Amino acid sequence: MTDARTVNSSRTVVLHARRLCRTYDEGAGRVPVLQDVNLQVHAGEMVAIVGASGSGKSTLLHLLGLLDVPDSGSVDVAGQPTDGLSEAARSHLRNRALGFVYQFHHLLPEFSALDNVAMPLIVRGQPRARARAAAERLLARVGLQQRAGHFPGQLSGGERQRVALARALVAEPACVLADEPTGNLDRETARAMFELLLDINRSLGMAFVIVTHDPALAALAHRQLTMDAGRLDPAC
Repeated sequence: MTDARTVNSSRTVVLHARRLCRTYDEGAGRVPVLQDVNLQVHAGEMVAIVGASGSGKSTLLHLLGLLDVPDSGSVDVAGQPTDGLSEAARSHLRNRALGFVYQFHHLLPEFSALDNVAMPLIVRGQPRARARAAAERLLARVGLQQRAGHFPGQLSGGERQRVALARALVAEPACVLADEPTGNLDRETARAMFELLLDINRSLGMAFVIVTHDPALAALAHRQLTMDAGRLDPAC
């Protein structure tokens, strides 16, 4: 399903999945989880993927994020084919071109909000002062500049998710992959979080692929696709 906010398809393709298939061992046999999935995501586009639990949504996100490899098919990230890349090369491309937000924030409890956001740049080898300056800008962007020195345990659930979003954005990725980013929040906080994602998408021009169980929130995206029994709505 597409709404009036559809992004011009002539824009750069930042993610391109072709005929992805993935199966897993279960008992005595192999269970297909993804079957011939095709998807293109363009720069500045927000794509929401909905579907029942177990339909393959998270598996697809893991393949798009280079956290897993398909049994067959291919994924290009920021124009670069990933077939045959070493794990080190996949990790480098993932760090350079992709950001991640999960249902559970996965913040490091022993670090402040500021240092959690700066961590991707520090891991990349940037000087700590420069990484922390970039983190400060992103925390201000998500409305948490006054909470920069607080630790995750001192933040509300919505605040922790905004820190996680700032961390995903700090390296200026081509695309952010979000797996149920509002699934652990109450309805009002979830709506505010999704509207923040939309604002970031519009103002910074980053692409987003968001897996969500909430069709009302998904309807706010440029495109809403349905995953059913390992197959993606062909309207992608």
